Amino acid sequence: QLGELSELLGYSLKRAQLRVFDDFLRCVAPLQLTPAQFSVLLLLDRNPGRNQTEIANTLGILRPNFVAMLDGLESRDLCTRVRSTNDRRSHILMLTDKGRAVLARAKKLVATKHEARLNELLGPANRAALLEMLATIAREF
Repeated sequence: QLGELSELLGYSLKRAQLRVFDDFLRCVAPLQLTPAQFSVLLLLDRNPGRNQTEIANTLGILRPNFVAMLDGLESRDLCTRVRSTNDRRSHILMLTDKGRAVLARAKKLVATKHEARLNELLGPANRAALLEMLATIAREF
């Protein structure tokens, strides 16, 4: 019995996150991407030429963790770091051709399997409401 634990939003959010991440990992298993890596690839695709700090801050990833993640993505030839011409202390991040191809496959798997399952579970109205509630928490907390 969970008692009052089941009434705590933080606990419920974490439990839901773990289940959602498990499903995500199963869906993209052939590509060996984590949710954080997928998020980085999405942002790099949408924002080419941004530096490491901007991407890490957008995703709320601590610098040492982000550098390690980039090392992994770069070793798989999914992205590359290039010294900024404006600030030589900074690195610009770019997707490679392989990174774009992996991202395209991942987006298809996520849309047709992972997000489709969540949409079926919640329904369109609840999905939209949940996204709005989560955005409110992220914005205001």
